[in-house]
Amino acid sequence: MQEKNKIVVAKTAGFCFGVKRAVNTVYEQIESGDNNIYTYGPIIHNEEVVKDLASKGVKVLESEEDIQSLDEGTVVIRSHGVEKRIYDIVEEKKLKLVDATCPFVKKIHNIVYEKGNEGYEIVIIGNETHPEVEGIMGWCVGPVTVINSEEEAKNYRPMEGKKVCLVSQTTYNYNKFHKLVEIIGKIAYNVSIVNTICSATNERQVEARQIASEVDSMIVIGGRSSSNTQKLYEICSEECRNTYYIQTAEDLKNVSLVTGSVGITAGASTPKNIIEEVQANVRFKF
Repeated sequence: MQEKNKIVVAKTAGFCFGVKRAVNTVYEQIESGDNNIYTYGPIIHNEEVVKDLASKGVKVLESEEDIQSLDEGTVVIRSHGVEKRIYDIVEEKKLKLVDATCPFVKKIHNIVYEKGNEGYEIVIIGNETHPEVEGIMGWCVGPVTVINSEEEAKNYRPMEGKKVCLVSQTTYNYNKFHKLVEIIGKIAYNVSIVNTICSATNERQVEARQIASEVDSMIVIGGRSSSNTQKLYEICSEECRNTYYIQTAEDLKNVSLVTGSVGITAGASTPKNIIEEVQANVRFKF
C-alpha cells in the first residue's frame, strides 16, 4: 500500500491528442466569428465540455435529418468519426465541413475502406453501439461483423472464400482484444490483424491498473457515456475494491474514501481543470 493520505494522480489522465485536437477545433471555429456552428453528435463524451460549448452557441446535431434541415452553417465532425454518408450529406447541402475526427480513428476508416474494396470481410472488435464503431462500419463497403465478447468470437464464422481484416475500436481493453483475437484466430485462418487500439489508451489502462493495485481507494473521472472511462473503471475495480466513478468534484460528496492512499485517473475526454478540482477536493477530504 502507498503511504497514508498520499494522492497519486496518473500521468496519463485527461485529454488525449485526438480529443484535445477536436475540442480546440470547435473553439477555433467559435473564435473565427462563425455564428452557425454545429457538431455532429457531441464533440467528445464529456458533458461539462459539451455544456460549455453550448453556452457559446454551438449546437449538437443528433441525426441525418438534422443536417438535412440546415441551409447554412459549419458542421464539425466529432472526434469519434462518422459514417461516410454523413460527409456526403454535408457536401450535398453545401455546408462548411470541418473534420475533427481523431487521426487514429481516421486511419481505421481508410483501412476498412481499402480492404473492403480489395474483397476482405471486415471484423471490428468493439461495441456496436459506440459512435466510433458506428462510424467505422459506415466506411465498410462489404460484409462487416462486430465482436464484443468471447461468446460472439466463438460463434463467429468467416464467409466462405473471404479473407478477413480485423481492426479494433481505439479505446478497447487491450487484454480483452488479444483474448478475442486468439479465439478468432482458431476459427478463421486467413486473417489480417491490425491492432488499432490507440497507444495512449493502452498506456492509460496499464498505468491505471498499476496505481489501483497499490492504493486504498481509486477515483476514475469521466463522462458516463465515455467508453474509455468505463473501461478504466472496470480495470481499476479489478485491482481496488474501493473504486469510484465520478464526473466532477461535486460527485465526491457521495464518495466515502477509506483512510489511506488515493489514486486518481481520468478518461481521455476529461478536462485538466476537472482533474485538478477533484485532486484539490480529495486533499480537503483528508
